[in-house]
Amino acid sequence: MRQLAENVHQLRGWPPNAINVYLVGDVLIDAATRQGEGRIMRQIADRTVTAHALTHAHPDHQGSSHAICERLGIPLWCGQGDVPAMETPGGVAGAAQASMATFVQRRFWVGPAHPVARALVEGDEVAGFTVLETPGHSPGHVAFWRESDRVLIVGDVLTNMNILTGIPGLHEPLAAFTPDPPRNRSSARRLAELRPRLACFGHGPPLSDPGKLADFVARLPQ
Repeated sequence: MRQLAENVHQLRGWPPNAINVYLVGDVLIDAATRQGEGRIMRQIADRTVTAHALTHAHPDHQGSSHAICERLGIPLWCGQGDVPAMETPGGVAGAAQASMATFVQRRFWVGPAHPVARALVEGDEVAGFTVLETPGHSPGHVAFWRESDRVLIVGDVLTNMNILTGIPGLHEPLAAFTPDPPRNRSSARRLAELRPRLACFGHGPPLSDPGKLADFVARLPQ
């Protein structure tokens, strides 16, 4: 586990930075795929974790959510718009267009449905971070923003690696898994305007260059 900022840790994974999980204070942010349970539990074994929050309910972020919440006896939180997908059996798997990639996700990545104890909305507080509603990649996608030191948990509004090659660099999320790309671009513009000192992505290494983030977002289609 690597400390990125005060009370913000990135869990180790393989390949590095491919599917990121964060521990923010005593809240676990995202839970990788169904195969991620073991590596997550090993790394948080000596930590106090009181809740689990999702940036969004996609298979590579909620895959181990049910197992971890059950094992630790902690509540699950996610954006209000993603509650139906998270709570409905098959809801997460049915959220993307059919393709070989979605077949793999449904077969190997998707975690079971799990009740959501808290539906996150704009302005909520999670471990010292403010919830920002950032829909587009999913209906209930949220980001987490700590203004005091300008740390941002981006989720998948943008990625900082090419999902297909693993090469670092800023990208929009894949269109096949983004039901509303124009709305997602609006969310990206909102986040870039914050000028985060540290941006932590669902996929890709952290970025500590707000100008680079702003320049990339400025080139996105309207």
